[in-house]
Amino acid sequence: MPRLRQVPRDEAEADIVVTMYDQLFGPDRDPVAEPGTAAGTPGDWWTVFALVPDVLKHAVRGFALYRSPRRLLDPVLRELGQTRAGWLRGSQFVFSQHCKSLRALTVSEERIAAIPSWGVSDLFTPLERAVLSYTDSLVTGGGRVDDGTFAVLKANLTDEQILELTYITCLYDMHAVMSRALRLEFDDREDPVVEVAAPEGYEAFDVGAATSLAEDRR
Repeated sequence: MPRLRQVPRDEAEADIVVTMYDQLFGPDRDPVAEPGTAAGTPGDWWTVFALVPDVLKHAVRGFALYRSPRRLLDPVLRELGQTRAGWLRGSQFVFSQHCKSLRALTVSEERIAAIPSWGVSDLFTPLERAVLSYTDSLVTGGGRVDDGTFAVLKANLTDEQILELTYITCLYDMHAVMSRALRLEFDDREDPVVEVAAPEGYEAFDVGAATSLAEDRR
């Protein structure tokens, strides 16, 4: 379950919440009592964001912005950035959703599968590789971008397209982080990094002390 309370339909009063509930779940369905969307997600991103309707409205406008026909950036480049951002942040939700978006843009299964290991793949064009490298710099480098990567972007994209790429990629970095923090959708899962139990009867052993003692005896 998400870490925050979900808003049931009978508490949904804001127009944006009612509108999105109707569009995604149908007009007669409570998405908290009966979760699930046509896309196969639980849908709890929507029911949690409904806690603050103007935040939900702002997010929905962001979705409309990046899919607007006014965008100048090639949608495949946009989705490569979004998908890679999801993978880098460990967000199964963002990564999964944008793999599907790439597929809808007729990107091959082989290329989608290569996104995690793009650096050793020959399936991407020089511009696509620059977009993926730029995404790495934005998400894990905190915006520290090397001149070589940026030069390839500048040689192939307009300044307006680069700004769109930067904004949309950073937007989905945020969504990935929030989804993991609040355990929404496919990110509602236990952290895989836990202590592995020692064998029964095992007693604490100081490896550092033991190796230091062995060195002293030489």
